[in-house]
Amino acid sequence: MSRPHLLVIPFPVQGHVMPLMELSHNLVDRGFKITFVNSEFNHKLVTAAMSNNNDYEDHIHLVSIPDGMEPGEDRKELGKLCDKIVNVMPGHFEDLIKKINGSNNGDDRITCVIAEENMYWALEVAQKMSIRRVAFCLRLG
Repeated sequence: MSRPHLLVIPFPVQGHVMPLMELSHNLVDRGFKITFVNSEFNHKLVTAAMSNNNDYEDHIHLVSIPDGMEPGEDRKELGKLCDKIVNVMPGHFEDLIKKINGSNNGDDRITCVIAEENMYWALEVAQKMSIRRVAFCLRLG
């Protein structure tokens, strides 16, 4: 039997990625395989940070999807970012799940989606695709 395969997606702003990455490392230690989804913008930052930690390379697969923001747009403009996220990311997220679940004869299918609670649309996509889902609540402070 293959390891459970979790798809993890944080809210793509500073301070939200690392808590879910730490959770992912703990889940790897307990036998899970992780695909960690970032926005294209954050993907570059995370891959640079992860390059020093090869222990998890085989079990945490980093992927990215567009957040809808152009390269020069200010991601600190939270209202605009949230609007783009809700309108752009769900379709790309669903396509990613279909791609993963369609490869390797289904042996590596996503068994659960873990999404930060404000990424509610990712949980809706998982529900639509009959995939288990977990909302992660980040407490800052």
